[in-house]
Amino acid sequence: MSRRPYEFEAICVSRTIRRLRCRPDEHGRYPVPVTSADTSRTDAPDAPLASTVVGDGPRRVAFVHGLMGRGRNFNGIAQALSDQFTVEMIDMPDHGQSPWTDGVDYRRIADRLADHLRSGLAADGPVHLVGHSMGGKAVMALALRHPELVDRLVVVDISPRTSPAATDEFVHLLGTMLEMDLASFRTRSDADAAMAQKVPDERIRGFLLQNLRRDHGHFAWQPNVEMLLRDLEVIGSFPEPMVEADPDRTYNGPVLWIGGADSDYILDSDVPRMKELFPRAVRVTIREAGHWVHADQPGPFVDAVRHFLTQD
Repeated sequence: MSRRPYEFEAICVSRTIRRLRCRPDEHGRYPVPVTSADTSRTDAPDAPLASTVVGDGPRRVAFVHGLMGRGRNFNGIAQALSDQFTVEMIDMPDHGQSPWTDGVDYRRIADRLADHLRSGLAADGPVHLVGHSMGGKAVMALALRHPELVDRLVVVDISPRTSPAATDEFVHLLGTMLEMDLASFRTRSDADAAMAQKVPDERIRGFLLQNLRRDHGHFAWQPNVEMLLRDLEVIGSFPEPMVEADPDRTYNGPVLWIGGADSDYILDSDVPRMKELFPRAVRVTIREAGHWVHADQPGPFVDAVRHFLTQD
């Protein structure tokens, strides 16, 4: 499966990225500067999430991306599965074409994804879910809060715990995005050149700049970058209990827990808690893959997901 140069889902962000000179407040939120944002969207509280559907196979699966991604980052994977599956690629709240919110809360994200699925892909019964990184935490939350919607669950390179790496990696990147004077750019090349001063890796810049859109003749960020930076520590967390009225709730369906051999987002010490919440979780590690497992090794990733989701 080939990837075009501008499909930058294959990003494994360096652990050595310089952090901004700021600290979170008592609520785990970072101060952020004012920047340009896409004002063309409709961010009503009940506005539907955006998604793209590929294929018309009898099995149904929804993919949920990670921080600063978008549903279409899974397009290559979806195309590979479309012979057997109807694949929905969902833009998370505050990402892509989905509405903005006032803050990150995995319980609220799970409920919103559940409402979205009930009105569409899961209208006739439970579906499979695949979530990567932040999206992996979202689908774990959904499975715990709305198990009736989930047939099988695939969690990709993330654990149900606080993930400091998620905060460490993105403070500098999101901060750089917010510091850019978008109104001064005439072309994407101008934006790329400006970002290169602080983000020298071309692949990482491409991943971030996929989120740049024109709004009334000027460039603007499509995701809710200011809020996402402010809530980075919340994004890296995993709320406990996930269901306040039932603190011992578990998801007892089949779970495939995929990790990259070169990633440290899943640790051996995470296994006991994962097994407590998801007793039927099976851990699989894909060689020569970092955090972006599905992009680093798309063939083995597709094989593992297809095998798991088609088991009787």
